[in-house]
Amino acid sequence: MNAPVLFEEKTAANGTRFGIATLNSPQTLNGLSLEMVDALAAQLDAWANDPGVVLVVLQGAGEKAFCAGGDLHGLYRSMRENAGRPGSDNAYARRFFEHEYRLDYRIHTYPKPVLCWGHGIVMGGGIGLMMGASHRVVSETSRLAMPEVTIGLFPDVGGSWLLNRMPGRTGLFLALTGANMNTSDAFFAGLADFRLNHADWPRLLESLQEQPWAGAADDGLAPRSINDGLLRRALAALEPQTPLEPGPLRQHSFLINSLCSGNRLDDIHEELAALKDHEDPWLARAAATMLAGSPGSVRLSFALQQRMRARSLEDVLRAEYIAALACTAHGDFAEGIRALLIDKDKKPRWNPATLQEASEAWVEKFFEDPWPEGEPHPLADLGQQGR
Repeated sequence: MNAPVLFEEKTAANGTRFGIATLNSPQTLNGLSLEMVDALAAQLDAWANDPGVVLVVLQGAGEKAFCAGGDLHGLYRSMRENAGRPGSDNAYARRFFEHEYRLDYRIHTYPKPVLCWGHGIVMGGGIGLMMGASHRVVSETSRLAMPEVTIGLFPDVGGSWLLNRMPGRTGLFLALTGANMNTSDAFFAGLADFRLNHADWPRLLESLQEQPWAGAADDGLAPRSINDGLLRRALAALEPQTPLEPGPLRQHSFLINSLCSGNRLDDIHEELAALKDHEDPWLARAAATMLAGSPGSVRLSFALQQRMRARSLEDVLRAEYIAALACTAHGDFAEGIRALLIDKDKKPRWNPATLQEASEAWVEKFFEDPWPEGEPHPLADLGQQGR
């Protein structure tokens, strides 16, 4: 029970099996460590190649969170040990981001249904795991966000791809402000497919053992469309009948689209900053979070949203990998973690200290390959395996 990820298999009535992977670090809200990433990746590969396994379930231990982010403590230690050196010298960061992004991409392209139980807090690395799942489920307790601006990073794990696919300019707004989404807004933003009451999750797992799952075909793979449909039917049978009221993101989407419609960050930032005194507490908190966050992260998040708008997921992950390594070397990432988690003074000393100093020229270094010319990108092979 002390393993960072717990794995089990359940047998259905017709003899087929499904795998359950449980992130097992409730004391850290199931924050994703490199050990957890590697364990998940290995088991997902094993289940993908096992003709008797028809689907995979991802969940988090405890009542509070599916996954609240990545291994910030481990990354902080690696940044302290490699202070003053280029990001390419940080072996731990290189390994962590490469393995995490590969895992996220693996879920996006997984050959069998993946059911993700996004209960409680789902942030950062948790969004990365959840967004590629084929069946994404939220509950009345779900709170989703990509609040990396508060720690000197940016919405990574494919966030630059995901946020660009949200309605209107809501994705850009979420990137710059780190605003939370409730259950209703998770559907509006395209992050959820189903909802269950938290108390009904055990009932769903029981019902999965009763489904007539299609076993492996002659090619060794279970018929995907049949099992997708059976899983959808099982989820729909337990879905609450009470309608969802529009969440704040949807309620304010017209205003958000208007404020974020320009192509100059300085103008958008000024418009959003004015919301700090808004009568709606959700909008006021979003503006306050942006203003307290790293100006460099605001600039980098905006640049990634602009540059990755029409790019593939593979291209986005490769660009984010370069930007993430740059953040470990000469961004605000270490300072943001120090202020929030290490010293806990919540008084980060951002550098650059203003958006004007975090200029369009300043952000260019986050897009430059950190390794010698001719050396292949560590994620160069993404997309070459196919589905």
